[in-house]
Amino acid sequence: MAKKDYYDVLGVSKGATAQEIKKAYRKKAVKFHPDKNPGDTAAEESFKEAAEAYEVLSDDNKKAKYDRFGHAAFEGGGGQGGGFGGGGMNMDDIFSQFGDIFGGGGGFGGFSGGGGRQRRAKGSNLRIRVSLTLEEIANGVEKKVKVKRKVQDSGTTYKTCTTCNGAGQVMRVTNTILGRMQTAAPCNTCGGSGQQIDKKGAGTDAHGLKTSEETVSIKIPAGVVDGMQLKVSGKGNSAPGDGISGDLLVAIQEEEHPNLKREGDNLHYDLYIGFSDAVLGISKEIETVTGKVRIKLDAGIQSGKILRLRGKGIPSINGYGKGDLLVHINVWTPQELNKEQKEFFKNMQEHENFVPNPKENDKSFFDKVKDMFS
Repeated sequence: MAKKDYYDVLGVSKGATAQEIKKAYRKKAVKFHPDKNPGDTAAEESFKEAAEAYEVLSDDNKKAKYDRFGHAAFEGGGGQGGGFGGGGMNMDDIFSQFGDIFGGGGGFGGFSGGGGRQRRAKGSNLRIRVSLTLEEIANGVEKKVKVKRKVQDSGTTYKTCTTCNGAGQVMRVTNTILGRMQTAAPCNTCGGSGQQIDKKGAGTDAHGLKTSEETVSIKIPAGVVDGMQLKVSGKGNSAPGDGISGDLLVAIQEEEHPNLKREGDNLHYDLYIGFSDAVLGISKEIETVTGKVRIKLDAGIQSGKILRLRGKGIPSINGYGKGDLLVHINVWTPQELNKEQKEFFKNMQEHENFVPNPKENDKSFFDKVKDMFS
């Protein structure tokens, strides 16, 4: 089923301010909060949906990419929840990430933030960079990368935190001019996990975790752009105890192609031909991201002409077809001639076939540039 537009989910316009987005999310979260709708799976899904929308629209970088690419920008997470945003978010993700929206501990006024739900600690994210060729970008690719991540050790055991009694948070009461106010904060002893180390395994760090190398498979969709970031959920560092693992953030780096230049979804190719080839016409084989193709150049073709090969560019990340391959014709003028060749061209200087005589369909440079962007 197609995902709903994030702006529609929160009921705001694309021009909404950060404060308006935050206010709209809080309103939706109050309406669909699990404490207010016990046992209502539809309300829970709406609650998660609103959190996912807010995660993207509240982040300037993610919001800009969503405005440009839509949901497709957040796909390709290797089947692990994929993408930038909250795809695959669970309640622990929501309550741990948006505690400030929920008034500190996840609750709204009289709501407890999940019926006493313990805040589960989340491991830190890992970041890697993956280089892709234009061919891989055009066709989509699955990459296997080795990642060193912190994982739980079988020799480490945990017990209930003695400071927060397993709640993961401590309550503080302060006196203000408005009266006594109660706020919740993550427990400093256990970091919000509700557990502390009972027995530490050999070779582990202060949190009872050890470093392990793992091969992670990342499915990268066709059409990604340089600088785009994909997310593989749960493949970051583990958290102590029964916490949830962080994510693996994958930054895309586009390798420079020796012959093709990318411009959005379109590609450009400079084809150089000899003067005699331009006069007589010729068939040429050129390179594309899906293999070589042969094109025919008509006799009398002019330098600067642009041939458009439809659908031979990069697929749109939004799934709206493919870009084109624009072949720029460059006629190479000979720079050294022998005596016989010079004599021939001297005789042709005043010949009517060699005098420039552009036709109406011979477009100017500016017309060609305009066509490139149409």
